Amino acid sequence: MQVTGRCLCGHISYEADVNENLVVICHCTTCQRHSGTTFGTVVGINGDSFKLLSGKLKSYESVADSGNLRSRTFCPECGTRIYAKTVGDKPGFVGLRAGTVDQRDQLVPKMQTWCRSAQPWALIDSLPQIETQPGAEDFARIAAS
Repeated sequence: MQVTGRCLCGHISYEADVNENLVVICHCTTCQRHSGTTFGTVVGINGDSFKLLSGKLKSYESVADSGNLRSRTFCPECGTRIYAKTVGDKPGFVGLRAGTVDQRDQLVPKMQTWCRSAQPWALIDSLPQIETQPGAEDFARIAAS
């Protein structure tokens, strides 16, 4: 699915091809702190399809709950989170922040991850719950559904 999006102030705009079947609610402690809420909602970007149309992103690297070094990009003007990806040779999930996507009404979450660190009242009973980092088989299962 081709999407467009932007940050809160409009400094950053982009387009990307995403897999609308890979929409994930993440309850890890990093997403909780980084979002300022109880979870983050992301959609998987297909390959290298993210294209920055305006502005320049800033990034911050930290170790995620998974142990992977993750680069989190954001607008340097308003601080809106744009995407996160694994740093280095280790391939990993590239998660575009669903709230920045213009077509976000079409991005329905398919599963929840890092549920062991979720706030109990924030879990959605109707969605599959994975205790920690999802494996390739988890992503394959939801992508096929």
